[in-house]
Amino acid sequence: MQVLEELAGQMVLGALLERLRERAGSYELCAHWKQGEFHHDVVLRVDCPGLPGEYLVVATNCNGGVKEVLCLAEMPERGGLWRRRCPGNVEFDGRLPEVLGREVTSHWFDPCELLVPEARSELKEEFRERQPGGGWRQR
Repeated sequence: MQVLEELAGQMVLGALLERLRERAGSYELCAHWKQGEFHHDVVLRVDCPGLPGEYLVVATNCNGGVKEVLCLAEMPERGGLWRRRCPGNVEFDGRLPEVLGREVTSHWFDPCELLVPEARSELKEEFRERQPGGGWRQR
């Protein structure tokens, strides 16, 4: 899908949002979910020519580097999004509408690696706690 490829090709969230603004005029920030220390999902609602759905999920690393862009017809649930990514993780539950389009970038890697008990952390052990589903957050 050409529009998704173009958006993902911006490689950083700020540039992607600017390009989306140029194409669509505006967007609505619906959610920002953080899973562990190193993964963010930004959910946007947008009316953009060339997209088959009105919701975009932009997955980024901790530096705003775009890893994945999903296009959906309806607002996703956080748990459904992660259940799709890590189907073996029983802690994730929720609905995920059909994915109408998906692009990944060179920043992408299996996000389930961030959720294992031995996942790396920049937080000292005494200052962190396990997040539901996996990954670390500040205590």
